[in-house]
Amino acid sequence: MHDIADLESRGLPGVGIASTEFIQAAAAQAQSLGIDAAMVFVAHPIQDRSDDELRALADAALPGILARLVDAPKAG
Repeated sequence: MHDIADLESRGLPGVGIASTEFIQAAAAQAQSLGIDAAMVFVAHPIQDRSDDELRALADAALPGILARLVDAPKAG
């Protein structure tokens, strides 16, 4: 979340990616940092997934990531 805040402070869009286990934690941290972070959440857990399963999660998340980058407010 700190990385996203840093990117946004530089006028660059950022998207956080985490598993669904961290939805509430991400919201709490974004609030404490005073940012409205763009986030994409993937199914939890991820640690025991095969490479193919991780690729599938990434492929499924990519449209949401790109949409949030494209829809990000422009600096200026």
